[in-house]
Parts: sequence; C-alpha cells; structure tokens
Amino acid sequence: MEKIKGLIDAPFTPFNEDGSVNITPIPQYAAMLQKNGLKGVFINGSSGEGYMLTVEERKQLTETWVAAAKALPVCADGKAFKVIVHVGSCCVKDARELARHAAEVGAWGIGAMAPPFPKIGRVEELVKYCEEIASAAPELPFYFYHIPAFNGAFLPMVKLLEAVDGRIPNFAGIKYTFESIYEYNQCRLYAGGKFDMLHGQDETILPSLAMGGAQGGIGGTTNYNGRCLTGIIEAWEAGDVEKARELQNFAQLVINVICHFRGNIVGGKRIMKLIGLDLGPNRTPFQNMTSEEEAQMKKELEEIDFFSKCNKL
Repeated sequence: MEKIKGLIDAPFTPFNEDGSVNITPIPQYAAMLQKNGLKGVFINGSSGEGYMLTVEERKQLTETWVAAAKALPVCADGKAFKVIVHVGSCCVKDARELARHAAEVGAWGIGAMAPPFPKIGRVEELVKYCEEIASAAPELPFYFYHIPAFNGAFLPMVKLLEAVDGRIPNFAGIKYTFESIYEYNQCRLYAGGKFDMLHGQDETILPSLAMGGAQGGIGGTTNYNGRCLTGIIEAWEAGDVEKARELQNFAQLVINVICHFRGNIVGGKRIMKLIGLDLGPNRTPFQNMTSEEEAQMKKELEEIDFFSKCNKL
C-alpha cells in the first residue's frame, strides 16, 4: 500500500450557531488546506468532534469532503488530495457501516481510534476491534489511531503490529499520537518498515524526522499553522537543521497559546475565525470561548507574530 508523505490535516467540523452541522465552508476549507501544503484530511476524528456526531452527520461530512477533494487539482507531489475517514465508534456495528459508506463514496482510506467506552485493555481486544471494522472496507487502507490520552488504551504498539501482521490484510499503519519517540521508531522499524507510521504530534515533528525517520503525519494545528509545520519537513529534507529548529520552536509557541484556551479543539477552532474561516462553535459539552477570551488569544498570537506566518485563504 502507498505510504503517505507529507502532512495530512485533522479538520474541525463546522457547526451552525444552533449546533447543527454546516457543510457550506468545506470546499473553501479543503482548498485552503491544499494551498498551504497539506496533502489531505483525516475527518471526523478528535479535532472534528467525531464521537459527538450522529452516524448520519458523519456520512454527510464524508460525502462533502470527498466531493470537495475531487474538485481540487492534484497536489504539488502529483497525488490527489486524500480523504481518510475516522470511523471509530463505541458501537462496532456503526463503525462498520461508516467504513462501508466511506468506501462506497470514494474515500481514500479509513481509520479508527480505540473507543473511550468500554476501555480496551488487551492487544487482542484491540486487534479484534480493528479487524471487524477493517473487514467492512477491505479495499481501503486502514489506520489505527493511537491516542491513549483520549481513551486510556495504553497498549504496546509493536505488539499490535505483530498481532495484525498477516491477519488484517488492509492494515496500513498507525496514526501515532503519543509521546514515546522510542516506541514510534520501533514501530517504524518493524519488519523492515512494513507499516506506514504517521506521526501525530505537531510539537515533535522534528525529533520524529531525526530519530524516527518519519515521512508522513497527521496534525491538528496544521489547520491554521500548516505553512510552518510543512516547512519543518521541507527544511529537514533540504539539510537546513537550524531552519527546521526555528520552525519547530515557533510551532510550540503556537501550541503554548492554544493551551491557554482549552487546547486545539476549542482554542484552535476559534483561530480559524481569526484567519478568516469561521467554523462556528464547538458542540456541547465543550465550553466555547468568550469574546473576551478570543480577544486575549488574538493578542497572544500577535505577540508571537503568528498572523504573518499562518495559513492563508
């Protein structure tokens, strides 16, 4: 299977003020992401508040993103703009239906994180969960989304690769959103680099390149800071380590700001409004930012010269 090179974005789900899904901004959103160097999207995940959407809403978003991607020109690398659909659910039957639907409407791939309930505590439980979902769309690459801070599935990922190898034919790799660069590298080295290891932490792209040999990743702050984050990879590939360090440090400054405002899902989504693409509020129970908080966040971003470096519409 094709291994992803470059960065895939984890987009926010646009909502209307009444909390309903708003698909209207998505074509402009997709074009903006591609313009700023992103190679595709991983929709309906944690940044997209996927577990707070109905099955029908998730299908609607999948259809809209796939249509928007098909309307774009090919990316600079000659590849089509990819749509990977997060289909994970606490109900595996819903997950299978979402996987089947993603294949039917033309998504490039699918992925699933471990459900937050019931908590998965053994590798075999996780393998069975992935196996049931992946088998519903056998023609699509399937990625396990490792984000244990979300679901408590602190399981060894090398053991997962050993267990799925030869058992799940369309298992493509892991979106690895965890702090262990050591484990990430061990997964990358498994079976001569057989699986696609997508780095999932924007704050540590550079060390993953230096130690882990990363080629691709999926990010959340790429929504508004993609120029910087893709620039880290470009600088590294050009041998300009100092430039890569400068950009990684700036990326961490941006992350420091959003951490003052309830993180990427809340603070980051409001940044989209500040750069000209209003994606609406977050869905309950997220606590939305006040106007006063928005003004303070804008001030903090101005202090680090964010608006001259951020994504452009």
